[in-house]
Amino acid sequence: MKVYVLLAGLTALVVGAGHFVGGTQGMTIALAFAGLGSFASFLWSDKIVLRMYRAQVVTEREAPELYRMVDRLRQRAGLPMPAVAIAPHEQPNAFATGRSPSRSAVCVTAGLLQLVTGEELEGVIAHELAHIKNRDTLLSTVAATLAGAITQLAYIALFFGGRNDRGGNPLAALGLLIVGPIAAAVIQFAISRQREYLADRVGAEISGRPLALAGALQKLEAYSRRIPMRVSPAVAPLAQVNPLAGTSGGVARLFSSHPPTAERVARLEALAAGR
Repeated sequence: MKVYVLLAGLTALVVGAGHFVGGTQGMTIALAFAGLGSFASFLWSDKIVLRMYRAQVVTEREAPELYRMVDRLRQRAGLPMPAVAIAPHEQPNAFATGRSPSRSAVCVTAGLLQLVTGEELEGVIAHELAHIKNRDTLLSTVAATLAGAITQLAYIALFFGGRNDRGGNPLAALGLLIVGPIAAAVIQFAISRQREYLADRVGAEISGRPLALAGALQKLEAYSRRIPMRVSPAVAPLAQVNPLAGTSGGVARLFSSHPPTAERVARLEALAAGR
């Protein structure tokens, strides 16, 4: 319910920004623009995201242990076999993408394969399979597209001054340029944080090792702060821990695409203890 409310908030921002730019006609065009963007992302999100992370799909012959691990865990989860990919980043991380379980991909970085143990890797992959099982990858794509539409409309408003019978209001347009994208980002990241908690729980059920996932998250969090990853902020929420290593305390927590790792670990430890 929280996620649906947040998506409704993003849609309302699109409508409001469109109305500001061009009245009723602008509102209609804004919704159409967001809809077309969502449709394109729906069709090609897996290819787009893999390309943005510079990831390469691998076969069982090229990465036998990783491929067989994904195959084993996806059978436990009751999912079709996703594509398996490796991104050439030193930072240890992982993500899932795709519009549906039948058109999905699980990607790990080269740094992850070098850092974690076999059990921890299982926990990480199970978490990503949980995102696919929960259809979070499609949800994240829609949220990112709507947030992007708001940002574009804000720039249009700055140049054209917005709809105003007296010729436009540059100050109001500037306000939309500043506030609109910030509000969209806050809502987008809030959606991402809600889904991360659920993926942790479902991933722990798939692997049967919540403490292994907890241990992996702690390692990923520590190394993400030491090893930067150059990736677009638009796809940062897909990663298992924040690849941009932003802070997550106080007001800054609103602008974090992931919940605090310490809180995620505490929930996993409580799950392992049966609480």
